[in-house]
Amino acid sequence: MGNWVENEGLSIFVILVWLGLNVFLFWWFYLFYDLGEQFFYTRKLLGPYLALARAPAACLNFNCLLVLLPVCRNLLSFLRGSSACCSVRVRRQLDRNLTFHKLVAWMIALHTTIHTIAHLFNVERLVDARNEEEKTIQAVLSDLGDQDGESYLNFARKKLMNPEGGLYVAFTTLAGLTGVIITLCLILIITSSTKTIRRSYFEVFWFTHHLFVIFFAGLVIHGAGQIVRGQTKASLRVHNPEICVRNYTNWGKLPSCPIPQFSGNPPMTWKWVVGPMILYVFERLVRFWRSQQKVVITKVVTHPFQTYELQMKKKGFKMEVGQYIFVQCPAVSMLEWHPFTLTSAPEEDYFSIHIRVVGDWTDGLCKACGCDKEEFQDAWKLPKIAVDGPFGTASEDVFSYETVMLVGAGIGVTPFASVLKSVWYKYCNDAINLKLKKATHFTVHHEAEKDVITGLKQKTLYGRPNWENEFKTIGSQHASSRIGVFLCGPEALADTLNKMCISNSDADPRGVHFIFNKENF
Repeated sequence: MGNWVENEGLSIFVILVWLGLNVFLFWWFYLFYDLGEQFFYTRKLLGPYLALARAPAACLNFNCLLVLLPVCRNLLSFLRGSSACCSVRVRRQLDRNLTFHKLVAWMIALHTTIHTIAHLFNVERLVDARNEEEKTIQAVLSDLGDQDGESYLNFARKKLMNPEGGLYVAFTTLAGLTGVIITLCLILIITSSTKTIRRSYFEVFWFTHHLFVIFFAGLVIHGAGQIVRGQTKASLRVHNPEICVRNYTNWGKLPSCPIPQFSGNPPMTWKWVVGPMILYVFERLVRFWRSQQKVVITKVVTHPFQTYELQMKKKGFKMEVGQYIFVQCPAVSMLEWHPFTLTSAPEEDYFSIHIRVVGDWTDGLCKACGCDKEEFQDAWKLPKIAVDGPFGTASEDVFSYETVMLVGAGIGVTPFASVLKSVWYKYCNDAINLKLKKATHFTVHHEAEKDVITGLKQKTLYGRPNWENEFKTIGSQHASSRIGVFLCGPEALADTLNKMCISNSDADPRGVHFIFNKENF
């Protein structure tokens, strides 16, 4: 239990606070529209669907405020650097940015569904009320606005039968049209974000995700039509709806019940999202500026298993272990940017990435760099590339522990190439100040002279270990220690290691504790 709190406690607290705020906003605005005096007549028209539409709208504003922040990578890197004095547990929350981004996106989808369904019922009721022949309260309220000096409550101003009336309202009003557009954008963004699409058709995911620009533009102007209307404050002072509703056929004839006046709610969404939108615009400007800086490919090295290495130089480029960059190659695609972990160490005079051929883009870059040719390639023939980054990850905290476990699956070993190289350089140059105590105990087992990933004589340990034995052995050798466990690999392995960290940690705060960290980008 103690290590569960150590590993997951702060994350669970953050999620609970976020969920609590969603519940609070939903309930607060539901009561505001369900009990508010100014919406007395609006509820006569719409019934319970008024509050059911407006409550999720408030939650949508809140979550749309949050959804861009976890993908502002420069902001996160700045926060990681400025929080260097904070505990590792605090900084680890920044490494779960994409997980939180996905949770917020699903919450947006949930509230969008509730909001849309409620408004479909609202439109149906408004169209039916507009076509009502009898002098019901709904018909009287719907007719308001037809005469001079009156303000309308029912925004369906034409007498059209359903479903034609519903379609007319959906595609001729600003709120209806923008609602259709942003809902379609959201559906495309979410469906193209599934793991299958991301891995097999990355370009589809990449391009459809940028529909968020249209989504936010539509979101900001969605409420400008002010279709949700309530009784004005001035009208409430002279027209008490709870009393005057009994004499709705005599409105305007009785001094105590003049014709009620209505106005729309001013749009509020822009107040919620303008801050994150400005932050994101600055984020993109910074990334664009950095991507325009000249990058020189100094060396291309082919490795086994369809993997190749690019060694590069860029003026003013500074990195830390485990960080990653985004790479674009105009010769392959003018629009696509792909993330790659840096495999060089900060102590080296170049930075490098290892790329495995797994799709059209990586294959195109491979051929553009001449990796499919056996003869030596001249440097001037190498393609131009753009680099954005570096950006921080969990691996930056590797030197915060005296003992660490580095676990990589497949190409996931690349983040730790940078770590292992940096450990070697630090041990050679400044072993006294190196917090890690086993720099000289890397397992040497491969027949090759050097490791194929790191280039070091100390080889990476390959294969599928018995995790229970590994954790028990390391835990017994390092009692009373906080051991950092770092993974770059699939979710299934992450779940296994996270459970191992919890089950093999002592309940006693003075005992051994395994702290789980996972790469996300």
